[in-house]
Amino acid sequence: MSQLESAANRRSLAKSRTHRLTVAAMLSAVATVLMFVDFSVPFMPAFIKLDISELPALLASFSIGPWYGVAVCLVKNIINCLRTSTGGVGELCNFMLGAIFVGIAGVVYQRFHKRKSRKGAFLGALIGAAAMAVLSVPVNYYLTYPIYAKFMPIDTIVGMYQAIRPSANGLLDCLVTFNMPFTFLKGILDVALCFLIYKPLSPLLHR
Repeated sequence: MSQLESAANRRSLAKSRTHRLTVAAMLSAVATVLMFVDFSVPFMPAFIKLDISELPALLASFSIGPWYGVAVCLVKNIINCLRTSTGGVGELCNFMLGAIFVGIAGVVYQRFHKRKSRKGAFLGALIGAAAMAVLSVPVNYYLTYPIYAKFMPIDTIVGMYQAIRPSANGLLDCLVTFNMPFTFLKGILDVALCFLIYKPLSPLLHR
């Protein structure tokens, strides 16, 4: 390889790296804003909110790589720690589950499918959403809610779930019957929106 070709390759790599960092920064800003826009849902206790802030991270994971998707999750939660009412616990949980979701989606899409296709993207996103939902149970049971219990008794938290489903029996039952399906549906919502807007945004994400 000539010096001219080597220099051209270095310039190309530097340009590609700059592009990926620019896209990641842009999507991190969008994710931060979307994390501010949350709302309650009728079948969950009032303290649990729905947002679509994993959507930009999923776009990053598919377009520039899974590590960038995880980075978007990290940045949005660090920034939102500045206005948190959970002492950072909610943001830590959000980061862990979001990173699982977009990380798995991106890895499956890029590593296990030689031809990057919509089928591969959908499979990766579906596996990621399922993993996020299942792992939300131990993450909440062993980390999030024990810390919340320092500010609000577990019986009070369980009581909020029982107001919706009186037969709910204990925190673990509540997490399995409420939080796990809710987390999966949240992931599927992000997946659906991603598939709707990915193609129109593709020139911006890839150039």
